[in-house]
Amino acid sequence: MIVTLTPNPSLDRALELDRLVRGEVNRATGAHVHPGGKGINVSRVLIRHGVPSLAVLPTGGADGARLVDLLGERAVPVVPVPVGGDVRTNLTLVETGGATTKVNAPGPALTPDEVDALLAAVEAQLVNRPRALVGAGSLPLGAQETFFVRVAGLAARYAVPFALDTSGLPLARAVRSGGLTLVKPNDEELAELVGGDIVTVGDAVEAARTVIEAGNRAVLLSLGAHGAMLVLADAVWWAGGPPLVPVSTVGAGDTTLAGFLAAEGHAPDRLRQAVAFGRAAVLLPGTAVPAPEDIDLDAVRVVENPAPHLALKEL
Repeated sequence: MIVTLTPNPSLDRALELDRLVRGEVNRATGAHVHPGGKGINVSRVLIRHGVPSLAVLPTGGADGARLVDLLGERAVPVVPVPVGGDVRTNLTLVETGGATTKVNAPGPALTPDEVDALLAAVEAQLVNRPRALVGAGSLPLGAQETFFVRVAGLAARYAVPFALDTSGLPLARAVRSGGLTLVKPNDEELAELVGGDIVTVGDAVEAARTVIEAGNRAVLLSLGAHGAMLVLADAVWWAGGPPLVPVSTVGAGDTTLAGFLAAEGHAPDRLRQAVAFGRAAVLLPGTAVPAPEDIDLDAVRVVENPAPHLALKEL
């Protein structure tokens, strides 16, 4: 069982259109509604690929009820934590050719008691010693920037591996506190975290090692169209494949993380599967989840110790 925690879930509404013209009436050619939030996306992918998962999330209002219903339709078990505010709705505009514009609502403001209830719901699952815990996404109003530090403390108490996918101050505070099994930033988030530019493979490895030196175990670095890197204290691998024409990039990073968590075996094999999952995701509309038959492991090559001088955009 892999437990996911999504502190600020959403209903994701995606509209497809030929081209977005600002200031004009734009007519969509397609519409999709999916349960949204990074941890939820991870659970959806895991379930689709036969890996047991359970999603912990706050729910409130009519959209919160619909979110839980949509997850039920997708056979995703949920531990809903009632809150007074309404679950947010995010809007994604996807143009032909793959250009994606996202508008994310802030979400409800949680009270201190609601934050404590959310953490208690997570702890109740950790007692059962799941295979891993995933904390993912932004924090709702009312949750302090140390929220994921508290989650990491709970995971450590029960000796459950903890993977974190967030950004900004919550990421910085959690990384500095250490104890994270896996940190999954993209290159922009990692650059912000270390306060420097990341242009080359060497830059990326140095930045990731800074994260590891803070007391964390591994970094899975998303590079978008240029694949992904896995950095450990004493090893590094890059994986990628031929160029793709994306349909939607929304949720691709979450799918990459799910692919890594679902995989077994050696680190490079897990990285290969992670990238294969992410590549499959960008060929689907909205935040649709790739099926097992969509995954093409043979299209992904893995390189150990990629040349440090290479620019990331050249990978």
